[in-house]
Amino acid sequence: MPKSSETVQQSGLDPATSRTLAALLGGESVPAAALGDAIRRLSVLVEVADTVSQRLSLDHQLPRLIELIAEALDAERATLFLHDADTAELFSRVAGGEGVSEIRIPQSAGIAGSVFDSGVGEIIHDAYRDMRFNPEVDRRTGYHTRNILCAPLRNRANQVIGVTQVLNKRLGPFSAADMTILNAIGRQAASALEQAQMVERLDRARREELELLAITEAISSELHLDTLLTRIVAAATQLLHAERTTLFIYDPSKDELWSRVAEGNEQREIRIPANAGIAGAAFVSGDVLNIPDAYADRRFNREIDRRSGFRTRNLLNVPVIDRAGERLGVVQVLNKRGGEFTHVDIRRLKAFSSGIAVALENAHLFSDVLALKNYNESILKSLSNGVVTLDRQSVIVKANEAAQRILGLSSEALVDRPAHQVFGSPNAWITRSLDFVERMAATDYHADTELKRPEGSTVSVNLTAAPFLDTEGKSIGYMLVFEDITREKRVRNTMARYVAKEVVDQLLASDEDVLEGSALVATVLFADIRRFSLMSESMTPHNTMSMLNEYFTEMVEVIFTRGGMLDKYIGDGLMAIFGAPIVGAADADNALYVANDMIHALGAFNAGRAQRGSEPIEIGIGLATGEVLAGSVGSSKRMEYT
Repeated sequence: MPKSSETVQQSGLDPATSRTLAALLGGESVPAAALGDAIRRLSVLVEVADTVSQRLSLDHQLPRLIELIAEALDAERATLFLHDADTAELFSRVAGGEGVSEIRIPQSAGIAGSVFDSGVGEIIHDAYRDMRFNPEVDRRTGYHTRNILCAPLRNRANQVIGVTQVLNKRLGPFSAADMTILNAIGRQAASALEQAQMVERLDRARREELELLAITEAISSELHLDTLLTRIVAAATQLLHAERTTLFIYDPSKDELWSRVAEGNEQREIRIPANAGIAGAAFVSGDVLNIPDAYADRRFNREIDRRSGFRTRNLLNVPVIDRAGERLGVVQVLNKRGGEFTHVDIRRLKAFSSGIAVALENAHLFSDVLALKNYNESILKSLSNGVVTLDRQSVIVKANEAAQRILGLSSEALVDRPAHQVFGSPNAWITRSLDFVERMAATDYHADTELKRPEGSTVSVNLTAAPFLDTEGKSIGYMLVFEDITREKRVRNTMARYVAKEVVDQLLASDEDVLEGSALVATVLFADIRRFSLMSESMTPHNTMSMLNEYFTEMVEVIFTRGGMLDKYIGDGLMAIFGAPIVGAADADNALYVANDMIHALGAFNAGRAQRGSEPIEIGIGLATGEVLAGSVGSSKRMEYT
């Protein structure tokens, strides 16, 4: 079993403290000064052990350990730096009047950085003679650094995890014994500091993840592209603590990157070739481009800064790539506040760009759906036929403007109401048609049916009731298509008295309202019976009317065969028009042919009369071609086309 003095000497304490403790344990007398110094250092080590055993955060541990180190080594100041691998920096926390503040330096900067890189402690007796020392810090703070003790901080795996730096020994220079004490404190504190740093890093990662998740959810819920772009730019700027952000979106139709930038109270669209500038280089290559000095990169366009008055220091460019690997654009963040963009910034922006890709896809999809909806709405609005869609419970979902006009009901009176309430008993045939479609899953058609409106008027419609199917052919409801044939019937009924059925069909096929007045060139045929007054005196009224009806029937048929229009009967005469309302190139010729055909038809008519013992009749026919005024004339209750 080793002696107590040997155990003390192997404890890792500085030689002076070890000798003092060994002498005490061996029963020797010890000078009071040496004993007091040994007790002070031991008490510091005990407090260091107590501090790190409490598992406090770095904000509490670092400032307290720094105080203890300065006290143990009888120095004016001390700093304990830990290494941040994410940013390649050394950092420390310092207690001040407004709380704990953080200081950071590059991991290889100054004497502390040199010791961190080498892993070997150093004693600097004259700081100003060491080229690694930065006197600018003293100049700014008004402090004067004389000497420095700097030792690496190692974990249990002997890896350097930081640096401890002590300034200005109060009495004399730093010694090897001081280095031993500093290393002993470092061994006591390293594991706890490393654990606290890991906990802090995990906590920071969790907070960053929650922040990123909240920001991503915020932009993912926005479907309007203009608003989405504004939110993305603001979120990226906030996320990376930068001054500005621009999101460039790729336009494959023009092979350009476009974005919207604020200009006063409005936004202006800018476009650049897809391979232009630093953003274009990042888009084409698909690589992250972290530019620490924008003006040193030849791809940077200084003209933009000159025009805007903005000064670009550094840029971080990350391509926006969707899940299929297709590049959608580039997010470009400008001017990291307080330094350059780090690996952490790159990681965060890459994660955020994935959310941007999803949000852009959703916005584009919404835009496409909205465009399709508007397109379909335009089609429905343009249709002359009324279209009513219903769900599977026969509740009306949509009714276009034509349907509202035909039914005489507003959209509010139709939408979200059951079909049986809308159509009711006056139009029960419509609900029966829907019942048929539901039972048979087939189309039902009703031609020329009267539909009663709420105010009492009626319209003639052709109705088609059919199942409403989705893209997979599954029924999702029903559809009613109303064709308003009221005008067609009015025209047909009116014109059938004057022209042949084929001419009526031509009139209905015309886009123009043929019953309106118009001036046109036409040929007028006039025919009457010669000596009709003398003939009628020898005939009974009944025989007179019978003879006229038989005669007109034969003559009108001849007129219709050549496309003529019967204008009117005038006693025993008739008047026909060729070229109104339908104008043809052979109107005058047809009128002449009809006159000739009427003579032949009259011969056959007289032959029949002769067989019945009736005297023959003679007619006179006149033709005239010129400009006429044709249209409907009369009152609102009764009008005739002439």
